[in-house]
Amino acid sequence: MNTYEIITNRRTIRKFSQTPISDELLRKYINAARLAPSAANRQPLKYKIINNKSLVSEILKSVKWANYISPDGNPSKDEEPVAFIAVLADMSIQKDGYEADMGAAVQNMIIAAEADEIGSCWMGAINYSEITKLLNLPQNLKLLCVVAMGYKAENPRECPVENNNIKYYKDKNGVLNVPKRSLDDIIV
Repeated sequence: MNTYEIITNRRTIRKFSQTPISDELLRKYINAARLAPSAANRQPLKYKIINNKSLVSEILKSVKWANYISPDGNPSKDEEPVAFIAVLADMSIQKDGYEADMGAAVQNMIIAAEADEIGSCWMGAINYSEITKLLNLPQNLKLLCVVAMGYKAENPRECPVENNNIKYYKDKNGVLNVPKRSLDDIIV
């Protein structure tokens, strides 16, 4: 697949097989994030790999899944992610204004993972203080988000937005449908 096909095939994954992801691959995705654009090239982002089963389980208690279809969108015990990558801002480098850096970095990370058929879920609906404690982060590192990762155990599909309804849903076959606005609707 070329890069455009990888981007157009990528969907958020919330159900994963329990096959571990190698440290080599997780480091590869962080390297892809590291190479993303950074405002004034300050590079304030840092990353933490979380692939210890017990820590992954603890973090799972502090995240929310698929609000539109909760609790049906929550992974079952045998569909949970096998790893998280925490995205952090080093406040000793930059105190604020790192949101664009985070967006570019996470996008690089999830596209690189998609190329390896690793599913991901970029998560911001999280308990920041609890996860910060679980990760034992020093004061200079601020948790921005976590990215859940694992080999895919579902295949969500894109569908057109109808009646301006952008809420994703499961169809009668249990397939997650993700409405996306058409290209003509977004070009001004």
